[in-house]
Amino acid sequence: MALTSRERVIRTLRHEHVDRVARDVWTLPAAFHGRDAELRALLAQYPRDFGPSGYRDPLDESPLYEQGEWIDQWGTGWVNIQPGMIGEPKHPAIDDWSKLAHWQPPYWALGLGFEDVNRTCAASNQFVLQGTARPFERLQFLRGPANVYMDLAWGTAEGRKLLEMVHDYYLQHLTYVAKTDVDGISFMDDWGSEKALLISPAMWVEYFKPLYKDYCDLGKAHGKYMFMHSDGHIAAIYPHLIEVGVDALNSQLFTMPIEELGRAYKGKITFWGELDRQHILPYGTPQDVHDAVARIKNALWDGNGGLIGQAEFNKGYPIENIRAFFEAWWGAPDPAEQAENAASADGIQNPR
Repeated sequence: MALTSRERVIRTLRHEHVDRVARDVWTLPAAFHGRDAELRALLAQYPRDFGPSGYRDPLDESPLYEQGEWIDQWGTGWVNIQPGMIGEPKHPAIDDWSKLAHWQPPYWALGLGFEDVNRTCAASNQFVLQGTARPFERLQFLRGPANVYMDLAWGTAEGRKLLEMVHDYYLQHLTYVAKTDVDGISFMDDWGSEKALLISPAMWVEYFKPLYKDYCDLGKAHGKYMFMHSDGHIAAIYPHLIEVGVDALNSQLFTMPIEELGRAYKGKITFWGELDRQHILPYGTPQDVHDAVARIKNALWDGNGGLIGQAEFNKGYPIENIRAFFEAWWGAPDPAEQAENAASADGIQNPR
């Protein structure tokens, strides 16, 4: 008997035998430009094992994908020059410490937007994941990256205070998430450059490991599975994330030695993707995609969970490569799965 999507993901996270690799894809709005119907039809053939939570975020970030300028509800000014893509924070809310005395996180939003979450979870046979906390990235949005690196290097009192305020907000927000019927809680921060962490591992352990442990402890106390996303080369913090309780980690595997990651951490954490979106998906051939999936399977998959087939699709990716991604992981589409998970067939989701 085939597993439901929720059962499949849970067994995957428990490193138990599953009928197939669990599936998750994220699709930026720009990916649909010029080929909306064709891409939606393909995504509908391979529905995600992850479903929407029904949460309505009162912090409206919809302008992220719209061309123009806007100010978010944390006070940061954003600029977006390309519709369908994520904009960039260009005007930090606290570029000068004199502004900190008059600034607060958007506490007014805490506890709002959860009215339909439990009803959505009860009606779904998919795994429901909700978050997201992003303390390091939020610091950069609020202060600007250069200022944040100096704040951390000097260990300024103001920098520590701001980090505490941001963390307090996210911890309170995740407390509301944890009290719902979602299956998992997510948080994120992009920690890696192409070859190493953006800060020293020791500094990461000092400032940020305790925050992530708080998130994981909170989620685990409510019986939730914990998911994290981070771009870049983050091999140095894999063991720390496992230690604090992360169940599934989404990382750019192809910036790191995949085989070494498999030997060190297979069976200890679920590899939540991802397939290379820097080179192979946008610029490779369908055969390159098949070879990349085979490499991941050989290094990380033995049939006993611990692996989620995941990719992010962006503007201009060849439709042949997107199709090859699905076929390499799952072969021909299954009509029964299409009918079962039709509600999430468009696959639109992005944790950022």
